[in-house]
Amino acid sequence: MASSLLPPLVAPSREKEAPLSGHDGNGPGGGKIDYPRDDRRGNPEPDPDRWATPLGAYRTAALFAIFSVMSIFATLTHVLESRWAHSKDWVSIALPHVLYVNSAVLVASSLTMELARFAASRQKPQQCARWLFATLLLGLAFVAGQLIAWRELIARGLYVASNPGSFFFYFLTATHALHLLGGILALAGVVLFAGRLARKNRQQTAVGVVALYWHFMDGLWLYLFALLLATIQR
Repeated sequence: MASSLLPPLVAPSREKEAPLSGHDGNGPGGGKIDYPRDDRRGNPEPDPDRWATPLGAYRTAALFAIFSVMSIFATLTHVLESRWAHSKDWVSIALPHVLYVNSAVLVASSLTMELARFAASRQKPQQCARWLFATLLLGLAFVAGQLIAWRELIARGLYVASNPGSFFFYFLTATHALHLLGGILALAGVVLFAGRLARKNRQQTAVGVVALYWHFMDGLWLYLFALLLATIQR
């Protein structure tokens, strides 16, 4: 009887229940759960860059455009050389002198583009935007110079259908100018959204992609100009 009235010497042990949910950052059994960045419990605002286009995709698109343009002008070069070598009605044309100025303008635009790329790599967005704007103006000056060259040929009475030489001159220079306009539009976009790109740390990539295409168009023009001197003017 006395032993039944005494309290038990050892209290029965109770196992600690595991939390049912991870409200305190721990999952069932005490394991830590890393919730997604846009989880409403951890971060009420969704991640704005979660679905953004990867930066490498822009470089891939630029390279695809470059190889496409290369294939077009490689075909045109082959057609021009075949027509020039086997033509009996080929008429030589003195190229407008403004084309020499245009070549210098486009080379200068590559220099300003490189200065913009250097400023972007040094995290100087305002200086980068100024050099990009200078490149844009030089690109527009080049297109204006091409229009002057076409007007000069028209003033001489040389039109697209006048002879094979005039046809290839208009066709090659116009095709190059159209592709350069694509680069001008891309450059204008980078200049227009320079502040937003800098805030999102994307300015250096954007400038690098546009610079890659721009330098290619510059080198392509120098090649075409040499080709016109050898075939059209000779």
